Amino acid sequence: MARKAAIIGGGVIGGGWAARFLLNGWDVAVFDPDPEAERKIGEVLANARAALPALSDVPMPPEGRLSFAATLTDAVQGADYIQESVSERLDLKHRVFAQIQQASHGVPIGSSTSGFKPSELQESAADPSVIFVAHPFNPVYLLPLAEVVPSAKSDANVIENAKEILREIGMFPLHVRKEIDAHIADRFLEAVWREALWLVKDGVATTEEIDEAIRMGFGLRWGQMGLFETYRVAGGEAGMKHFMAQFGPCLSWPWTKLMDVPEFTDELVDLIAGQSDAQSGHYTIRELERIRDSNLIGFMRALKDRNWGAGKVLREHDERRRAAFHDTGKTGEGAPLVMAHMQVLPGWIDYNGHMTESRYLFAASETSDAFLRLIGADMDYVAGGHSYYTAETHIMHLGEAKLGDRLTGTLQVLSSDEKRIHAFIRIQRGEEVVASLEQMFLHVDMKAGRTCPAAPEVLARLAPITEAHKALPRPEAAGRHVGQRKS
Repeated sequence: MARKAAIIGGGVIGGGWAARFLLNGWDVAVFDPDPEAERKIGEVLANARAALPALSDVPMPPEGRLSFAATLTDAVQGADYIQESVSERLDLKHRVFAQIQQASHGVPIGSSTSGFKPSELQESAADPSVIFVAHPFNPVYLLPLAEVVPSAKSDANVIENAKEILREIGMFPLHVRKEIDAHIADRFLEAVWREALWLVKDGVATTEEIDEAIRMGFGLRWGQMGLFETYRVAGGEAGMKHFMAQFGPCLSWPWTKLMDVPEFTDELVDLIAGQSDAQSGHYTIRELERIRDSNLIGFMRALKDRNWGAGKVLREHDERRRAAFHDTGKTGEGAPLVMAHMQVLPGWIDYNGHMTESRYLFAASETSDAFLRLIGADMDYVAGGHSYYTAETHIMHLGEAKLGDRLTGTLQVLSSDEKRIHAFIRIQRGEEVVASLEQMFLHVDMKAGRTCPAAPEVLARLAPITEAHKALPRPEAAGRHVGQRKS
């Protein structure tokens, strides 16, 4: 039975939390009195469904059930975890916590607050020990960081349980050991934001120029190495000590205005808003979200390939789900395994506007690679000197995929032994199969240059899938030769 998360507040952050839990198999109940909440969360969820699976190399669990509760009490009834994401008003949060604790006892209650300390949130609560900060970053369904901030009144077991829940849905719980206003990340962002406001106000730079400085330079460094590790590298062979000695004197120079805040006038707001409109106004918010998500997927997958930074969190989450997949025997009874989600991009189409032959092979490769990772024949396995090689491929083009089409890759194991996997891959647009590929994979000792039995742990994962797929109907196209007429 699926566990239940209650999301109180269905704005951008609450909607992101709902999507993160839902797509990781939790049932989710949302309470938000906004009459537009269902529409707004539906749009966030649509973006998440297109984005989050693209980061995974293991089949996603069945999506949980989403419901919209008429009352807060209904939302939290039977919940295993509660996330509060209402407006940043302490009095409102106190009222919400009081209502929650009238209907729910002992359940972790995380707050998405970006500024309040947990001790402030816990004031006058019936049970302060289960209330803590779980501060995420937008988009919640993609970015793994959640700042978990307890107070002295927090129950340590509740906090550890909450951290484990966050790990289960693919997040990185950063335990903030000492409570402080705005926690860690937002304090840092506030300093950058203040300096940016001065640069615009003083006419030094526009909003676009500031954003270009970040995304063309240090933002790329920060995304994979953070601040201190970046500066350690900047110190060269002498390391951080040399960097501090070289640039420490700058701290006393009048470079920034971090302790000075520009007057927040209507003129400054209009200046910033006008420049922002000129910079990005030709995109809708939903378009910007999809562009952001696509860029993040590419960046995070690159980090995943290198097992670094946020990519390491993705790998660890995959490994958890891979283990759960095999432990629960979900080996594809009743249907081929869904292994890949893709979208036809501009570089995938030919002069006819159709997806090219090479990209059908690429789609099949994405599908089979995900399957090989599922059974343990991943990059670490290859580094050990063994791999599965594609020996034969027979492709049938059954439909026409066009720009923007969303495709799914499924894999059915027709047979396997210790050295071979005979697989049938379908590339689908919805229920329509636009291409099928029959493939034979041989297990190879790469150093010796010849076939050999796969490792016992790989065969142990492959065998139950093969056995389960014996009950599936054999594809009509399996075994066909090129040019054979349809029966």
